[in-house]
Amino acid sequence: MRLLADENFPRTVILALRANGHHVLAIRESAPGSADEAVLDLAQEQQCILVTFDKDFGELAFRRGLPADCGVVLFRIGAASVAQLAHRVVNVLHSQPDWQGLFASVDDDRVAFDRCRTHERDAAMAALAMLDLQQKLGGPGAGRTG
Repeated sequence: MRLLADENFPRTVILALRANGHHVLAIRESAPGSADEAVLDLAQEQQCILVTFDKDFGELAFRRGLPADCGVVLFRIGAASVAQLAHRVVNVLHSQPDWQGLFASVDDDRVAFDRCRTHERDAAMAALAMLDLQQKLGGPGAGRTG
């Protein structure tokens, strides 16, 4: 799985993900201090699943929409140690075969999923609405005199 670890993701967890076969790009290694928008852009460019502890990405992902090949997994879990946290993160990511197009919130006792709005779906919905309006008006150019 291709992952982008936000800057707040502990190095130990990143190493555990890599040890479990995941390709992990880490903001803390490649672009520390990046704005959230830039991090989400990078996840989209690299077609990665963004893993983060920053709840701001939930609102950002839904406001901007995500392409179908990107997703966000927000971890809101506590752990007694970084090793336990790494174990939990690895297990959660292995629990779902495909995180693309999803926004997931991971709490201590559950994982909640929601589909992110995509720009492609928004464009399709707008086209359908326009077609519906044209049909109600009698087709393209209906009501015009010329």
